[in-house]
Amino acid sequence: MMGWYGTGMGGFGWMGMGLFWLVLIGVIVWLVVRLLPGRAEQPTGPTPPVVPPTGAGPQDDVPAGPALEILDQRLARGEVDIETYRNIRATILDNRGGAR
Repeated sequence: MMGWYGTGMGGFGWMGMGLFWLVLIGVIVWLVVRLLPGRAEQPTGPTPPVVPPTGAGPQDDVPAGPALEILDQRLARGEVDIETYRNIRATILDNRGGAR
């Protein structure tokens, strides 16, 4: 017949093509899952130590606001030392207590 060249793909050709498409689709799915925003990554390291309150007084009963949460996170990451943490925390609580 005209236009027919060879006998077509053999069994290995079909298996190779199937494997190629499976790998390609797998890589695409992996990339989509990997690059989606909003994936909450769980910390794998040990939890940071809990720093007890300074005992400054009744201000310790004030619920922690965003400023104290940020300060706690900075201490956990090691951006501030304990002394600096206590000074900043006391300043935040004094300002919050004076605003009431």
